[in-house]
Amino acid sequence: HEVPASPLRIEFKGVRFRYAPDRPLVLDGLDLVLEPGRTTALVGPSGAGKSTIVDLLLGVRRPTEGAVLVNGVDLAEVKGDRWRRRVGVVPQEPRLFDWSARDNLLLTDPSAPDERLWAALDAAAAATFVRALPDGLDTKLGERGSRLSGGERQRVCVARALLQDPAVLVFDEPTSHLDAESERAVTTALTRAARGRTAVVIAHRLSTVRAADRIVLLEKGRIVETGSHESLMAAGGAYAKLV
Repeated sequence: HEVPASPLRIEFKGVRFRYAPDRPLVLDGLDLVLEPGRTTALVGPSGAGKSTIVDLLLGVRRPTEGAVLVNGVDLAEVKGDRWRRRVGVVPQEPRLFDWSARDNLLLTDPSAPDERLWAALDAAAAATFVRALPDGLDTKLGERGSRLSGGERQRVCVARALLQDPAVLVFDEPTSHLDAESERAVTTALTRAARGRTAVVIAHRLSTVRAADRIVLLEKGRIVETGSHESLMAAGGAYAKLV
């Protein structure tokens, strides 16, 4: 199958997953729908299954039972490399090289003209500080992007993910190492970047979670609670305790 056209609705249907036949279930009967134009935050303790959900979403792993459907098509039948080009991932550790800002961005789309680079930087709330660099886009970012602050590095990674014009955006703990001010800037960037896309955020930090349209609390591979921050706080259950 070709990759279905955007917008993309992704459904996990009765998904069970274990890493080997003799290993315990990491996901145990997961039913979850990711709607286009909405941001879903996955929260829960280590080992709850959050990263496994992302691996299944990327198609790098397959469910042991059940299916992941994209607009009703089983992801197992979609061409893997084409699908992964539709998914932009912003990792926990920003991966930047001692190249110019331009070359770091062009990794996802080598032929992109400068106007598209600036549009992506703008959408990632990064254009202002890149313009202020000594040589703008031609400024070398230093080993692992050392010329930039943590929040700036993360926003350049958001811009890079946006350059491939993904239908799905995955943010993996994007603010875990940031101070409060950088975290606010990155959260703003995530909110902007996610507009009109199907977005998933794995998050521990409350302010990042709060920005999501919907929160899904996982424990031991099952969904314990789901709802907005306000509704889950009002319910006074597991999420409210976690907060």
